[in-house]
Amino acid sequence: MQFVIAISGGGSDAVSQLLQVPGASRTLLEAVVPYSAAAMASFLGKAPDQACNEKTARAMAMASYQRARELHPDADAACLAGISCTASLITDRQRRGLHRIHIGVQTCKSTQSISVKLGKGLRNRNQEESIACNMILNAMARICGSSQQIPVDLTKEEPVIHEQSAADDDLQALFTGRIDRLRVAGKQTADSVKTLFPGAFNPLHEGHRLIAALASEITGEETHLEVCAINLDKLPLDYLEMEYRIERLVHEYPLWFTRAPTFVAKASLFPGVTFAVGIDTIIRIADPHYYDDETDKYLRAIDAIRDQGCRFLVFGREVDAKFLSLNDVVLPGRLSEICKQVPASRFRKNISSTALRNRIRNKPALNICK
Repeated sequence: MQFVIAISGGGSDAVSQLLQVPGASRTLLEAVVPYSAAAMASFLGKAPDQACNEKTARAMAMASYQRARELHPDADAACLAGISCTASLITDRQRRGLHRIHIGVQTCKSTQSISVKLGKGLRNRNQEESIACNMILNAMARICGSSQQIPVDLTKEEPVIHEQSAADDDLQALFTGRIDRLRVAGKQTADSVKTLFPGAFNPLHEGHRLIAALASEITGEETHLEVCAINLDKLPLDYLEMEYRIERLVHEYPLWFTRAPTFVAKASLFPGVTFAVGIDTIIRIADPHYYDDETDKYLRAIDAIRDQGCRFLVFGREVDAKFLSLNDVVLPGRLSEICKQVPASRFRKNISSTALRNRIRNKPALNICK
């Protein structure tokens, strides 16, 4: 196994200990320390919602895994791993809340998160750092198939929370690029895809359900959902994120994961489909900014979608506090010809997945004992 390690806030002693061993370069490809907010945003491609939480640790592990593949492109994907630690330990200022350690692990076979909340006043900074270091080294040992573990000095009131999602062969093939699309087993339907609704669906909400229902009614075909696992400007979805989508989507709709971040790529994978999209998506498709401001490039993209026999069923939505439909925007003729507007009288919802996630995140925690 060969690793890229990303450390922020604590756990750097693990890198030091690894580098003290002769031949460490056979195991450690790179170690990065995105310590400042700007460094973390640069490392992840965007600023995380929080610097120290389980989701950020997983994102750091994914970025590390992608970096490992970049540094060693000829290696077997199964022999590479990204590992991360983001920690909130004792510092020189008053810290609200418990001290925390979050470790992320990403391989082509699984996604893991390992978290612990440390009791305040029990240890000094070096002792907390030692716990983070040992947890990182133990995680690396497990990935390498070793049963040996370094003792970690935790109390009974400091349980380690370990989440893991292991991928089957099909998900691994999608993740590593051996296949470009994957139909997830679940809701039974005809094999052919005629109506496709792309989105993140994080979470699925009533606006999504209404779009899917209206798309099926208008086209006369069952609506399939498509989640792009590999995006141009974002980190890939890890297996825990994919599992989240599967659990919440697959029993309601036929579900596809793809490696198709653009509609040109989607059209190539699903020729002849009608895409159910919002007006904001159509605006982006027609914006030369997304094609390096080269008019020929974006016209070729539109032609490529047309040549695959694909069309767009367009739903109006609020953009910059104004409800927009196809009648409110100017499109190139060749794009306009393959777009059909859903009347505002039938769809005028404005539900934001981002707003729903923020609302869920900010709810007071419930004290539930299981």
